[in-house]
Amino acid sequence: MLQFNPKYFAITVLLFLIEIAIALFVHDNFIRPYFGDFLVVILLYCFLKSFLNVSVWVAACIVLVFSFAIEIAQYFNAVEKLGLQHSEIAKAVLGNSFAWIDLLAYILGILTVISIEKIHFKTRE
Repeated sequence: MLQFNPKYFAITVLLFLIEIAIALFVHDNFIRPYFGDFLVVILLYCFLKSFLNVSVWVAACIVLVFSFAIEIAQYFNAVEKLGLQHSEIAKAVLGNSFAWIDLLAYILGILTVISIEKIHFKTRE
């Protein structure tokens, strides 16, 4: 089950750098709030696949459930309830505002991953 995959890891690093660039340099009403959420589930998927040899569906479900859990934690103000409201890292990782549209961005990101993986596997056969 544990197996390092350098291709997924390289994509993870690239997506992480893109996410950092978005956080630091993009201050708009679409790329940062929505495209960033779309990309983050792809990043998490690639990170998971970098170290675990699990199916596309298992990895996609794990990432989607995790992402939804974080968003639900935002709905319940988990950062404040944990006493971490002054921690920039906690606010960056857990977020601090719930939005229904973020759930849609996560779903679209995971559907993109599944589509790309299906195309990739189909062309390899």
